[in-house]
Amino acid sequence: MMSSWPAWAVLIVNGGPILLGFMSFAYALYLRRHLDAMMEALKNSRCINIWGPGLRNQGWFGGFLLVTKITGVVIMPKASIRIGELNPVDIENFPPYLKRLLQIDAVILVGGAVWLVIACFLVKFD
Repeated sequence: MMSSWPAWAVLIVNGGPILLGFMSFAYALYLRRHLDAMMEALKNSRCINIWGPGLRNQGWFGGFLLVTKITGVVIMPKASIRIGELNPVDIENFPPYLKRLLQIDAVILVGGAVWLVIACFLVKFD
């Protein structure tokens, strides 16, 4: 298993996705500070009216799940609009600074997933 690689390279290749996963988790917990503004911006959307009140009062984990749900519907809104979970007017009027913060969270998460797949292939085929 990567025996010909230097120890620092193995640590970076295999530990990087884990570090990015923790960073994504911590950043999503940070985004809970903006949860009220996000919920207010999506107040006409069915997904927030259903999930919001229940998850908002469930502590840090409920807030984390709600931020993750909002990130998904804001970053990829077409499917949610099509099934009626998201109001198209809400997505048009969503504050740009919040959308940018959610995009950063999505990039960290996807980057870690891609890095993990590459690391798995490097370990398997070395």
